[in-house]
Amino acid sequence: MDKKNALRAGALAAGTTLMMLLMSSPALALTRDDGDDPGPGLNVAQTLGLYVGIPIALFVIIAGLVMVLDKSRVKHDTSRNVKA
Repeated sequence: MDKKNALRAGALAAGTTLMMLLMSSPALALTRDDGDDPGPGLNVAQTLGLYVGIPIALFVIIAGLVMVLDKSRVKHDTSRNVKA
């Protein structure tokens, strides 16, 4: 019964995706809107820096701050002699 439900869910997802792709036509993207004033384009280095470099740098900074400021590993003093 699980295989039948999985097949039904896959068919539903595929049908929904296909309908959304067919209904959202990109043909209207070729005509400019009134008042549209696009800026200058980005070159390859600027694009990679903006969409790859900055996110990786932010990830490294946040991960570094989490590791440095982690308080869960508190050092315990084991040098005391406990007498019972």
